[in-house]
Amino acid sequence: MDKKEYKITEEFVGFRLDKAISMKDNSLSRVAVQRMIDEENILVNDKPTKTSYKLKLNDIVTIIKQEPKEVEIKAEDIPLDVVYEDNDILVVNKQKGLVVHPGNGNPDGTLVNAIMARCKDSLSGIGGEIRPGIVHRIDKDTSGLLIIAKNDASHINVSEQIKNHTVKKTYIALVRGIVKENKATINMPIGRSTKDRTKMAVSKNGKEAITHITVLERFEGFTLLEVNIETGRTHQIRVHLSQIGYPIVGDFVYSNGRNPFGVEGQMLHSSKLEFVHPTTGKKMNLEAKLPEYFEEVLKNLRK
Repeated sequence: MDKKEYKITEEFVGFRLDKAISMKDNSLSRVAVQRMIDEENILVNDKPTKTSYKLKLNDIVTIIKQEPKEVEIKAEDIPLDVVYEDNDILVVNKQKGLVVHPGNGNPDGTLVNAIMARCKDSLSGIGGEIRPGIVHRIDKDTSGLLIIAKNDASHINVSEQIKNHTVKKTYIALVRGIVKENKATINMPIGRSTKDRTKMAVSKNGKEAITHITVLERFEGFTLLEVNIETGRTHQIRVHLSQIGYPIVGDFVYSNGRNPFGVEGQMLHSSKLEFVHPTTGKKMNLEAKLPEYFEEVLKNLRK
């Protein structure tokens, strides 16, 4: 265990705790700092506090860096659709049904197990022992593009781009109902549901969530949408579309999941990612085609 203490001077008075720590300690991204605050490994005046705490003059901030727990994550030979790879990042087109990282009920068979086999030891350690290299996530039944960081510097850089909303994420969704507007913006805060803690919900006490939708095609009883998100809240697109009355086809959690196509799990695909390469500064513009089952459903609708 490594323990550091900082006494807050004038220059950091009024700063949010998470921002100040990530500025003072270059080895910690703001995302990592927020997780450490939640886990009570960052204390102010020897007490746990919130990420949004505003620092005062002479506050004593203690940072406790725990030794990583030894967790055996097996490398597994799971096929990966690699869209881009170099020494710093790996971008994959994740298949539907693949969980991103191990957790309760799925200790293996995840994307992390697959990338451990492919990348061996060259992965960022910032995500912790069960999320090596994972900079952002998409749900198990959402397919499409995902960035994996191969080193800590890349992880911090891409995390900052995501936090600053400069990574452009484009999704394709098939929803129930006919969306009348050609373009619309949904701006509704999202938080944990008070009725069911496994679900998210629109809540006035939630965090800001902004989703932009554009109609690509209308069918009888269904609409194909292009979706851009400014914020990356858990289940954001699924919650927002369900809230305005156009749930995603196949989504059992935020609609009844019933559909005439026999599709299980939401028809949502992360189709484009635009971001700046963490090392070269080059503008990256990557795309992933729709999965075959998705194309088949559209073909049937067009008939």
